[in-house]
Amino acid sequence: MPFDPIATLPGDPHSDTSYWLALTVFVATFAAVVSDKIHKTKAALFGGATVIVLGVLTQDEALHSMHYGIDYGVVFLLIGMMVLVNVLGQTGIFGWAAIKVAKLARGRPLAIMAWFCLLTATASALLDNVTTVLLVAPVTLLITEELELDPIPFLLAEAMASNIGGTATLIGDPPNILIAARARLTFDDFLIHLAPAVAVMMAVFLAMLWLLFRRGLRVDEQRRQRILAMSERRMIKDARLAVKALIVLAITLTGFVAHSALELEPATVALFGASLLLLISRGDPARALAEVEWPTIFFFIGLFLVIGGIVKVGIVREVSAFVIDATGPTPESMQTTAFSLLWFSASLSAVIDNIPYVATMNPLVLDMANTVLHGGTADPNNLPIETLHSPVLQPVWWSFALGSCLGGNATAIGASANVVIVGIAARAGRKISFGRFLRFGLPTMLVTVGIAQVYLLLRYY
Repeated sequence: MPFDPIATLPGDPHSDTSYWLALTVFVATFAAVVSDKIHKTKAALFGGATVIVLGVLTQDEALHSMHYGIDYGVVFLLIGMMVLVNVLGQTGIFGWAAIKVAKLARGRPLAIMAWFCLLTATASALLDNVTTVLLVAPVTLLITEELELDPIPFLLAEAMASNIGGTATLIGDPPNILIAARARLTFDDFLIHLAPAVAVMMAVFLAMLWLLFRRGLRVDEQRRQRILAMSERRMIKDARLAVKALIVLAITLTGFVAHSALELEPATVALFGASLLLLISRGDPARALAEVEWPTIFFFIGLFLVIGGIVKVGIVREVSAFVIDATGPTPESMQTTAFSLLWFSASLSAVIDNIPYVATMNPLVLDMANTVLHGGTADPNNLPIETLHSPVLQPVWWSFALGSCLGGNATAIGASANVVIVGIAARAGRKISFGRFLRFGLPTMLVTVGIAQVYLLLRYY
């Protein structure tokens, strides 16, 4: 008997007022977020509160349900990493590293661009891409001013590198955090399955930079000497705190790698690292806590509730049934589904924020897995670990992550790091138009997603 998503629910959900209320709130919230006419945090929080007030979710479900409510693991992982990175940023260590890299490149612009991209990609994988570009971009403006070069190619390259690098780890990009929470994937899983692909993408990306800019980035000897004469030590604001912060960061990253063996969730590891650094650092913690991206945190909270509403009333099951019918996954193979999800995710993430997209699609993938691998008899919100990590489903998760993270490179609004870079450039009097970003970003997205498909094909099929 074919799977019927409606038959699994009591009665006809279309006759239930909650069904239409949940759908209306979801569509209105998503439209507000995409339009950018209302701040996304306001839209998500209001939408989340509305599904509770209208009775789509009970207050207990909103605050305590693992299936429909707030995912506190994601929330506290983000808070912990933000606090840790905020303290690290106060030390000036990123400025020190940037000038050190510029000197390592001997003041040669193309080499500086390549090294800055590697620095950005690495830092984005270990921290997060938004914080990384916030710390690297101002130093980039300083270096390019000394070289009397247009900073925009450097800033664009760093935005792309941050999104590529952030794809490699669980903590590098918010979509990965959301996927890991639902699929119960570990930090090591992302390293093993995605880092090799990201390494290849970065090599190709650096070759693209050489092809695009090798003739346009030239400076005379006098300007090169200005870079070599800069003092990186002047960038360090608190050397003792820098040492402490780097040690705690190393402990935290080790905890992420070993969190399965330690039986600790990533959120616990992040909170431990953040609280340890606050404890051993001097001064009031108010600054580190104040600089947490609270609008992003509350955006996640509201979004979880809005998505929980459409999951509870059965809308996700209906969409899942449509996807199954269109792509024809079987218990033996989901190749068409995986590749469709890769390109669909990349295309959609290019024009809308990939965070609400991933939050919306997560339950759909779970429901599809339940239908294909369990005949729809299991609870899609509580699938066994053997199902979530089955050889058939794993490539689907990696396709989902790769498409969602890499697709953001296409446009200026596709990823949060892109928006930050454009804003920093504008404040420096260097406007990056949508068209200029697209001319560089779209080819980068197409090349990297193409590499992702080849990688998935060779490794899993």
